[in-house]
Amino acid sequence: MKDATMEVEADTEAPRLTRLRAVKDMKRQMILDAARRVFEKDGLVGANMRAIANEAGYTASALYNHYASKEEIYGDLLSQSLDRLNDAVNAGLPAKANTAQRIEHHALAFFDFYLLYPRELDLGFYLFQGMQPLGLTPELNERLNARLREALSGVEEGLITLGCSRKVAAQETTALFGHCVGLLLLTHTGRIRMFGQDGRTLFTAYVKKLIQQVKK
Repeated sequence: MKDATMEVEADTEAPRLTRLRAVKDMKRQMILDAARRVFEKDGLVGANMRAIANEAGYTASALYNHYASKEEIYGDLLSQSLDRLNDAVNAGLPAKANTAQRIEHHALAFFDFYLLYPRELDLGFYLFQGMQPLGLTPELNERLNARLREALSGVEEGLITLGCSRKVAAQETTALFGHCVGLLLLTHTGRIRMFGQDGRTLFTAYVKKLIQQVKK
């Protein structure tokens, strides 16, 4: 009889815990959505926990039950953004694509993600004031950087397959990232129009030229 009672309690406890987790996740997402709006308006430097709490419909003390700081909230937001980036970069790659096609696919998917979602690019730059990173713990900073590097790993590994050393592949991937971000900033600010150019066309040409140089 006792065993049967315990089984009934276990059967009812599991759904209850699932509901509690779902409610907690929903509340955290509401906070994250509110924080994104505050960060978009005030930036990471100008934002504060009270403003985020007000935007989410919480008291500041209730917000601290979920997050210890605005930087921790930012870390979760950027982590979600980088997850979406990695999903986009890895989606739609033809199974029979050769190495050059894989490099081009990963590079252009990376560019297109931030081209289509400029707010995601903005989010990545909230971390900086001048040249100094703000507020994130070294562990969180490294984890976020690792997720960003992962989104470019298809390019780097492809360059190695084509014959680059790991050192050169890392250098070329870094240069590609810098070129990508520069063109995206010119595109999103409209500054690229002064040159009469299209950012995606220029980036595509850059990627193709890189592949050809490596294959020589």
